[in-house]
Amino acid sequence: MADSKNLTGVRVMVIDDSNTIRRSAEIFLMQAGCQVILAENGFDALAKIADHQPDLIFVDIMMPRLDGYQTCALIKKSGKHGSTPVIMLSSKDSLFDRARGRMVGSDEYLTKPFTKESLLKAVEAHLAHRNAA
Repeated sequence: MADSKNLTGVRVMVIDDSNTIRRSAEIFLMQAGCQVILAENGFDALAKIADHQPDLIFVDIMMPRLDGYQTCALIKKSGKHGSTPVIMLSSKDSLFDRARGRMVGSDEYLTKPFTKESLLKAVEAHLAHRNAA
């Protein structure tokens, strides 16, 4: 099972237009010791990223105005946050969706509904990868 000690103090941003998804992710991540920054859309997230400097970002694909692909592309193109891992969240799980996520620079693709274990495993995997780099 996930060892939550190594997640204490990790700043994770969750971008999703669903309050239920945001709250679920926030609860799972906070139980593991993470600091959680919530954003309900891409514009909200882009404004908060500079202030909060997240270590990892989860972004929903299907959002109004600025979708997850556009949001991910903007994050990855910004010089300061381009190396921040971005994990796409989606209820769509086709090869096309995954490929499109990779094309805009996402680091992983997590299917909703996610479990606490899958969410924490994704955080741990990307932090371990970053710490090894």
